[in-house]
Amino acid sequence: MKKLHKLLFLLLSVFMFTSCGNEHERDQIPYVYVNFEIYPNTIDYIPIGGYAYVSGGYKGIIIYHYLADEFKAYERACPYDPLEDNSRVFVDNSGLIAVDTVCGSQFLLTDGSPIKGPANIGLKQYRTRYDGYKLQVMN
Repeated sequence: MKKLHKLLFLLLSVFMFTSCGNEHERDQIPYVYVNFEIYPNTIDYIPIGGYAYVSGGYKGIIIYHYLADEFKAYERACPYDPLEDNSRVFVDNSGLIAVDTVCGSQFLLTDGSPIKGPANIGLKQYRTRYDGYKLQVMN
């Protein structure tokens, strides 16, 4: 019975340390209040599958037009090296992948998930609300 308790303790310890390490990356992105509106059907037009860079957040925000009535908003600070001065996420030529200029991490814009490391957690995502005319981005 003692061996079982030791084994459970060891497994729990390993699980706790590995899961905490992933969250530590995102915790380093400084909190910046975000709450703004854009009008993607007017001069700010963003076609489905398209994107735009906007001011806001810590290092800027990528607005990605995912579906006809759905937008995604991602922080441009990479979760792997958010405090690195020259680090910023840019959308590559495919229009589907965001790449960190310093560490080379790549993220899928459909959900922000990492597809190439060293980052092992996704981009910080802001909430969006779209009413067919106005897009609100907030945290």
